[in-house]
Amino acid sequence: MSNLKDALLHIPDTQSERDERHLAIQRVGVKSVRYPLLLRIGVTESPTVAVWDLDVALPAERKGTHMSRFVAWLDALDAPLDAPMLRRELAAMLDKLHATEGRIDARFPFFLRKRAPVSGVQSLLEYQGRWTAEARSGATTVWAEVTVPVKSLCPCSKEISDYGAHNQRSHVTIRVEVLQDIDWSELVRFAEDSASSEIWPMLKRADEKWITERAYENPKFVEDMVRDVALRLNADARVGRYRVEVENFESIHAHSAYARIERT
Repeated sequence: MSNLKDALLHIPDTQSERDERHLAIQRVGVKSVRYPLLLRIGVTESPTVAVWDLDVALPAERKGTHMSRFVAWLDALDAPLDAPMLRRELAAMLDKLHATEGRIDARFPFFLRKRAPVSGVQSLLEYQGRWTAEARSGATTVWAEVTVPVKSLCPCSKEISDYGAHNQRSHVTIRVEVLQDIDWSELVRFAEDSASSEIWPMLKRADEKWITERAYENPKFVEDMVRDVALRLNADARVGRYRVEVENFESIHAHSAYARIERT
């Protein structure tokens, strides 16, 4: 047993050797690691599975980084992630990798329970979320991103048609720099409140009538939706920089309509 212990103590640590090529690497790590994530949504802890990209900056004099430590860091996560926790965990990851700069990126689905507008029937709607935390030049930045499916109805089609108007499903993607903690459900509402109508997984006929008429009375171009979301973000002190994108999967074209607005 002592011989095995001695052998393990003398295994070379190649990654920690010195490199003489004098080239720093901005990002080195692991990519597309599927691993569980406990997400905080309001007061609820919601389990999901994320696709993680984890990396650190490598100084010119170091040969390599210790890849297994990224997964060890992931495996040690035992608390639900929100923006403050993500900042702390990024610092812990950097400490584990003996790095001063690095990045965490996690992409995941999450669900919110929704109540239909007339019947009140409840069901879960899926959204796509993303956490990004980056430490560079002594500063840490946290971004939250959500993609929200909504309904849009074309103002032009409504205006020129004797009856009806073309409408379609749309995706609103909001990416915000988090200055103070902001809940996922609030980001979702920024998108849903800016659309012709939000959508629900389960509806009764009375709900379908309500949504159809709601969208008809509230037509929106992609330009309208990105601007309306941006106005809401502009009024929120918890949000720094942002990017809003809207894609309409057009019902009368084989292509999409698209708009993007940023605050940099």
